[in-house]
Amino acid sequence: MSRIDETLDFLSVRIAVLTVSDTRSLAEDRSGEVLVERISRAGHILADRQIVRDERSRIADQLRGWVADPEIDVVISTGGTGLTGRDVTVEAHRDVYEKEIEAFGTVFTLISMEKIGTSAVQSRATGGVAGGTYLFALPGSPGACKDAWDGILEKQLDYRHRPCNFVEIMPRLDEHLRRK
Repeated sequence: MSRIDETLDFLSVRIAVLTVSDTRSLAEDRSGEVLVERISRAGHILADRQIVRDERSRIADQLRGWVADPEIDVVISTGGTGLTGRDVTVEAHRDVYEKEIEAFGTVFTLISMEKIGTSAVQSRATGGVAGGTYLFALPGSPGACKDAWDGILEKQLDYRHRPCNFVEIMPRLDEHLRRK
């Protein structure tokens, strides 16, 4: 079963937070603040934080910029994962992914079902990898950000988590780019 191996040292990862919104400023960004607080509390490093409008090309450009930055290991976005016409975060993420982590959305839906019942079907949370960087798109509500962090990301971004975690395979995420 899932556990923390206390014999191992904790390894901090560098995480960027992206809020996708046409209306929020940093002062009004409760979901981004939830993530920043949890990242810090867990012992990770907040590498950057930005807000971009709900525009697919702008979102993808920001993601690509962070993927290209060797000082960023993980990107977590919040907002724009729903079903309305302006919700294009998932499409922007998929424009950038080399590989999608399909089970991320599934596990997020299972966690959400416990809290909001069948309304969980309206979320399109997703995860993927590009250029050796993990990318996760979460809904824009503070509760959804808490659920994703507490139920998935906190554990998977902890090197001590067993039987496996995202951090231990980070050095191998871009090995295909190094092959001759």
